[in-house]
Amino acid sequence: MATIMMDRSEKIFVAGHHGLVGSALIRHLESEGFHNLPRRDRSQLDLADERAVQSFFAVEKPSIVIVAAAKVGGIKANNDFPVEFLFDNLRMQNNIIRAAHEAAVRKLLFLGSSCIYPKFAPQPIPETALLSGPLEPTNEAYAIAKIAGIKLCHAYAREYGANFISAMPTNLFGPNDNFDLDTSHALPALLRKAHEAKTSGAREVVVWGSGRPRREFLHVDDLASACLFLLENYDSPEIINVGCGEDISIRELAELICDVVGFTGELAWDGTKPDGTPRKLLDVTKLHNLGWHATIPLRDGIAQTYDWFLKNVAH
Repeated sequence: MATIMMDRSEKIFVAGHHGLVGSALIRHLESEGFHNLPRRDRSQLDLADERAVQSFFAVEKPSIVIVAAAKVGGIKANNDFPVEFLFDNLRMQNNIIRAAHEAAVRKLLFLGSSCIYPKFAPQPIPETALLSGPLEPTNEAYAIAKIAGIKLCHAYAREYGANFISAMPTNLFGPNDNFDLDTSHALPALLRKAHEAKTSGAREVVVWGSGRPRREFLHVDDLASACLFLLENYDSPEIINVGCGEDISIRELAELICDVVGFTGELAWDGTKPDGTPRKLLDVTKLHNLGWHATIPLRDGIAQTYDWFLKNVAH
């Protein structure tokens, strides 16, 4: 498929540019020659404030918008704070999507999540699995907020002809990840646990669940590359999955992380903690057919993320 190269002078607003995904998008766009990237941190622009968002769009008039802003967390945070995960995400995405339409934005990319799919979806999960069964209860609030964002983009496309597209990334990791053990996802939490066990001389690392669930992990720099690819090559309001197309058990992941970190002790499994969805692997046939493939191997990505952790978090 022929790439329609975007004008490098186009104004692109990355909502949530400080986060794991947003910061990777900024890095990738700058490396590709885009420099008209207006930035506002939370103290300058509260995305949950409808008037503030409308005012920002009216003044800045971005041509392209990427919605990477979201309240995110692992199983524990999702389970403990369903009101915040539902309410905060709905407010932010509604404000951004509506203001983008009113400001006549040329194209918008909404980033969802693989947790939008049913708990027992077919594996690998095709895009058609959306709304075909019950969600995983531990992250239902977040998933419903993301599904609402997808449907809102779809509605703007149908009712107004807006070029609003939605991509569903798999589990992400990389620089600027959240390593807080109460709110982080599996990979950064395991990385931190292994590091702390190694530095304290502990003999074991305790891992939640059974280790049997299988997950797919994509380096966030690969996601950023996929986002620019989709902005240049994809115009359908139908959702599209973004992943590497391979999964790994949590046990294998924990062993790989311990190897990268250099922790030589044992893994202990806490069966009182939830496993979550048994398997979550995205079907990325649609994206592969367009011509995009992930390029960062899992081990290399983990080693690079650990290096970032040592320089920015560990000290």
